[in-house]
Amino acid sequence: MKTLVRELLFPLIAVVAAFLVGGIIVWMVGDSPLLVYELFFTSAFGSVDGIGYTLFYATPLIFTGLAVAVAFKCGLLNIGAEGQLIVAAFAAAWVGLVLPGWPALVVTLLAMLAAVVAGGVWSGIPGVLKAKFGAHEVITTIMMNFIAAGLVSYLTQYHYRKQGDPILETLPIAEKINGAVVGPHIPRMSAMLAPFGISFPDRLPLNMAFLLALAACAIVYVFLWKTRWGYELRAVGINASAAEYGGISIARNIVMAMFISGMLAGMVGINDVLGYRYRYYHNFSANYGFTGIAVALLGRNHPAGVLLAAILFGALIRSGLFIDIFTDNVSKDWVVILQAIIILFVACEAVFRGGAKRFIRGTV
Repeated sequence: MKTLVRELLFPLIAVVAAFLVGGIIVWMVGDSPLLVYELFFTSAFGSVDGIGYTLFYATPLIFTGLAVAVAFKCGLLNIGAEGQLIVAAFAAAWVGLVLPGWPALVVTLLAMLAAVVAGGVWSGIPGVLKAKFGAHEVITTIMMNFIAAGLVSYLTQYHYRKQGDPILETLPIAEKINGAVVGPHIPRMSAMLAPFGISFPDRLPLNMAFLLALAACAIVYVFLWKTRWGYELRAVGINASAAEYGGISIARNIVMAMFISGMLAGMVGINDVLGYRYRYYHNFSANYGFTGIAVALLGRNHPAGVLLAAILFGALIRSGLFIDIFTDNVSKDWVVILQAIIILFVACEAVFRGGAKRFIRGTV
């Protein structure tokens, strides 16, 4: 626990420093930093609805942050989470569309499984290319993003789109009428939790996927730090040559890390398709895959840090609209600037640590 707190201390300092710089920017454009930060906290955490939307926006970032973190622990950089979540979302919708007569619970579970497997397979391909042929995962995962977008766009456009629909989306797999889900396909995911005494307000998009994200954080922690497979994966990331000398298969761990990373990214499809839109919508991702890199970086590639970083980014997304509406000169783009400043400060950790050490030596 002390190690984790120590690891997350500098990201916390970076966030505080970024907020100070963000306040200076607000002041320079002629608005009140106190008003902006009041809007930030009240809109994101000041009500049940605010917290619900913040957690909803954080959910896909938890999955993609974990995906990047797992790959990074093996010394890999998964830039393809965006493509993996696109393929996974389509797979989940496809299962809902091709099994209309099946029981809703069975279809839901199969759709969830399809999303996870599709994401894992799509990420596993670059893993195999890396392990067998030495192809750099950054290049292959980026290229897989374009293939995923083009392939899913084609299938949606010509095979699963409602005729005359101007939006690139599949047919619905469920519809809500007066708050209830009807039709032969998938119920609202929160309804699945009703027997356990857990439910989400219908007015909020928050759904069971957030609980799955929390479970994913716990499972990833146990896997990486409490199992032999996780130890071997981390050993490869720390020093591949030493790990191989100790009898650990580098190729196997590369493929495993990329497959698990893709599975986690694929769970974003569960959140959007099964818990929110009840269909595949082609532009549903707000760059979740790429923002996940920032979340993993800020969270120190640790599940607890990823969770906290994702909630912070979700709060920024939630508050952007309110800041845009209730201030005179600050637009919602300020949120993007603040995110960038946070990442810049985290990335400059070595510079700050070196300066702090020189300062201490100079004063002693």
